[in-house]
Amino acid sequence: MYSQSTVIVGGLAHIPVVIGIFSFIQKFFSKRASSFPQDIEPKKSPVKPVEQKSIPKPTPDAKAVSNTVIKKKHADVPVNIYRPKTPYEGTVIENYSLLKEGAIGRVNHITFDLKDSDPFLNYVEGQSIGIMPAGEDANGKPHKLRLYSIASTRHGDDFNGNTVSLCVRQLQYEKDGETINGVCSTYLCDIKPGDKVKITGPVGKEMLLPDEEDANIVMLATGTGIAPMRAYLRRMFEPTEKEKNKWNFKGKAWLFMGAPKSANLLYEEDLQRYLSDYPDNFKYTKAISREQQNTKGGRMYIQDRVLESANELFNMIENEKTHIYLCGLKGMEPGIDEAMTNAAEEKGLNWSELRPQLKKAGRWHVETY
Repeated sequence: MYSQSTVIVGGLAHIPVVIGIFSFIQKFFSKRASSFPQDIEPKKSPVKPVEQKSIPKPTPDAKAVSNTVIKKKHADVPVNIYRPKTPYEGTVIENYSLLKEGAIGRVNHITFDLKDSDPFLNYVEGQSIGIMPAGEDANGKPHKLRLYSIASTRHGDDFNGNTVSLCVRQLQYEKDGETINGVCSTYLCDIKPGDKVKITGPVGKEMLLPDEEDANIVMLATGTGIAPMRAYLRRMFEPTEKEKNKWNFKGKAWLFMGAPKSANLLYEEDLQRYLSDYPDNFKYTKAISREQQNTKGGRMYIQDRVLESANELFNMIENEKTHIYLCGLKGMEPGIDEAMTNAAEEKGLNWSELRPQLKKAGRWHVETY
């Protein structure tokens, strides 16, 4: 047995050793931390889907469909040029309704001037910007920032590279018998040309287009989820865009678009023009829930169209150059997932195994809200 004094003396003798080890560990991790970038992109509001944490081992069929190449890091994409504490005040150039007579709700196309931003607020297709609505909340604090998918290409609607556009639906819901208007969406739908708006961003690398000209792009959108799809399609098919980008799209683009009524279809004139000008490269499938019926006699939704096109769609997915983009209300995800599961089964494939493999390969892109 050791005496109390012996134990105390022995313990004191080890203190320098412990301090030395702690000092070494602290220096090691400080050095590691300095090698990481300091400006990390902030999390997108709860609109972004959670990725699966574990990736199931694929079956042989899944391996045949998925691409083994890990997705690119997109290090050269601009992020957070402007932050909430230092936003850019952009000027509204135009704000007009996108809906036709008889449509449900309110959806506007809004364009902001960026030419006076310094540093310049540049962005690429598939990114989002933040909007800080004017005014204060019930507690006297500034309203919180909202993120919106960009609906224009990097060159803007006028191709001069000095603007950014949004496609915004006014949020409305009932509470205790009263109609409540969304704060930011109402603010945006009401602003006038010449007004100043606080803008942050850009943010987002989830919805970027691949660099390859011969990639195939499958787009699943509902409502204002068409915003990034509009940017993709303009980049692919607008002659001025093609000339500026020196990027000649040679693949196939397929848009599945969901809307409650025909009058709610957005950018329809442009889409019909692309169909006419590029019939070999563009396909457009509509699901108009209140005007069309599915095979069971119910309302036609985008997932019904996916199931109808199961064979052709999965023939495209089997090509490792095919990317799938999903954007719109978060409520569309379960229906799409079920449709993809059923469609995969018709090809003898397992969607629960394929989806994470596509995600890992950077070919499955989701942004819902």
